Amino acid sequence: MQLSTLKFNIESTDPTTIKTGCLIVALNAEQPIATQHPALAQISSGLLQQLADAGELPSAAGKTIILYHPDGLAADRLMIVGTGKSEKMNDQVFVRMAQGAGKALRNSRARTAHCLLPEVNVPGRDANWKTEQAALALDHSDYVYDATKKPAEDAAPATDSVSFADHAEALERAHAIAMGVRRCRLLGDLPPNICTPVYLAETASRIASEIDGLEVEILDQDQMQALNMNALLAVGQGSVNPSRLIHLRWRGGAPGQAPFALVGKGVTFDTGGISIKPRELMEQMKFDMCGAASAIGAIESIARMGLELNVDCVVAAVENMPDGKSYRPGDVITAMSGKTIEVQNTDAEGRMILADALTWTAQNVKPQAMVDIATLTGACVITFGHHATAVMTQNDELAGELLEAGLEAADRAWRLPLWDEYQEQIDSHFADMRNIGGSGAGSITAGCFLSRFAEGQRWAHLDIAGSAWRWGKAESASGRPVGLLARWLIQRAG
Repeated sequence: MQLSTLKFNIESTDPTTIKTGCLIVALNAEQPIATQHPALAQISSGLLQQLADAGELPSAAGKTIILYHPDGLAADRLMIVGTGKSEKMNDQVFVRMAQGAGKALRNSRARTAHCLLPEVNVPGRDANWKTEQAALALDHSDYVYDATKKPAEDAAPATDSVSFADHAEALERAHAIAMGVRRCRLLGDLPPNICTPVYLAETASRIASEIDGLEVEILDQDQMQALNMNALLAVGQGSVNPSRLIHLRWRGGAPGQAPFALVGKGVTFDTGGISIKPRELMEQMKFDMCGAASAIGAIESIARMGLELNVDCVVAAVENMPDGKSYRPGDVITAMSGKTIEVQNTDAEGRMILADALTWTAQNVKPQAMVDIATLTGACVITFGHHATAVMTQNDELAGELLEAGLEAADRAWRLPLWDEYQEQIDSHFADMRNIGGSGAGSITAGCFLSRFAEGQRWAHLDIAGSAWRWGKAESASGRPVGLLARWLIQRAG
């Protein structure tokens, strides 16, 4: 399926003279227009100040009003975007403001725009950061799912391009990251009868064919069986859709440099298996492959920007279905590492497939750092809602890197502990471990389980069950944490 983003370019002339479909300007409704944008204060005989005096300019961050063909501007439209209170402006407010502008831009039917949002003062952030984040936010709001639903005849068209005053490098980076985010969102949004494990593998192959230097390797079930990847294969054995292990490889760094590895959970649909889920919201279990989607999106982004770094992406792709051949509660399975797992709940399947994927990655990629990404636990949503990605690792330095990258990308994360005391909850009488740890600390004990397959590795686990999409709402995949992962890798490249 064709994937495209907004085109970003530079237009450094006087914004009042730029011929464009829409000029986007942020204004604080509590401050005089003349002190914020002197040139705009004069258009249409001071109309903006009159609207401000009447309390009719948007005040909340992201709220908008559009004026058509204002006198004194070459643009067809002038969009005013509210900033909220100055003392509350921060990274998240700025992104929310820019996304609100993007939504209004799409609905306006303008095909082009010039964006002045980077002129807003965001404490601690320079114009380069604001330009990149504004571009990403505008592209995020322009995304509309249309793979299996044709837009209405009167639907607003996609925006073609947005110009900014400066910072071409930031816009190039934003374009590459936006491609990865859109890839992640599209894969997450696709229905599970289309986005199967084989489809994920075909998508990875297609991306590799489009980008010079990106290589792909696909392992089928027979190849995984020969490697004793029994934990991964057990989850998929109840499905008619065969499982796959997908390996994307980018070598932009020095020859011989140990790579960074992203390991994604790709359960393309999760019924829970024999431990079947409740009916309510089961249709949203198509999003259970968003860890895989974000890993694929992240390596696509860094490959498109030609990042001087070696990176591998490994995806365990399965479908978890109830069937006469499905794995059962009570089964004891020997993973690729040789460790045995007592299955107590077949709906704790993500950690099963990641166990073998982590082992395979450690043995074959030999990374200098390895991060797995998974919509792993409902407990994570109870803890964080839909705002933060959970970070779990026993490496303080790696935790700091990921948390910093999340802040820099406005894609926030928060650390949960992996103390040894939690490990006791997954001890088993019948195997080396069991695959659930009881009702308490469900996200943490899942991380403890994974840690047993990452021994000796500089490893972290990201639980994105809350951040990858919103439960209970008809919203699409968010594209998170592609931004965090891309920023982490950019920072590692220096």
